[in-house]
Amino acid sequence: MMTSLLRPALLALLLGLTLPASALEVGGINFPPQTDVQGSALQLNGAGLRYKAVFKVYAAGLYAPRKVGSLDELLKTPGPKRMSITMLREIDAGELGKLFSRGMEDNMDRAAFAQLIPGILRMSQIFTDHKKLQAGDNFTLDWIPGQGLVISVKGKVQGAPFKEPEFFAALMGIWLGKSPADWQLKNALLDLKS
Repeated sequence: MMTSLLRPALLALLLGLTLPASALEVGGINFPPQTDVQGSALQLNGAGLRYKAVFKVYAAGLYAPRKVGSLDELLKTPGPKRMSITMLREIDAGELGKLFSRGMEDNMDRAAFAQLIPGILRMSQIFTDHKKLQAGDNFTLDWIPGQGLVISVKGKVQGAPFKEPEFFAALMGIWLGKSPADWQLKNALLDLKS
């Protein structure tokens, strides 16, 4: 006799239906299969862990209007995008801002990086102002067409949007660029098999 749990799955299979996707758990953090940014439904592209040596630093999830397999594909996909990051350990927020700045620099040429210095300084200040991020603290990086990049820390928007698409592209390069901060995390965010 079929268990009551198998019946819905079998029925869905027979009818060609799909069951609703469930949350993806990474490092104890649940990433829902969908999220909403400015009224647009985004799907979870992938999620993974950022390690520093043997320590888990944060869990990150990438959301896009459709599945993407590269930074270039993400940037060319119209509509909002989101990177959601939840800390797994306490970190000096100012140091995190500096690491982001270094990660951007590692993935661009000097002239392009120089153009973004005012935005990079402003972003670093956002994190410096928070002093420390504790385990469980979350921040999001939302690209909203017509507005720009909106950074929210612990659910609160941090100042005016960063208008330049180049700034968003450089920031996403930290995780998805040619020299990512963590190759395993890049592969997980892009849902690539390493």
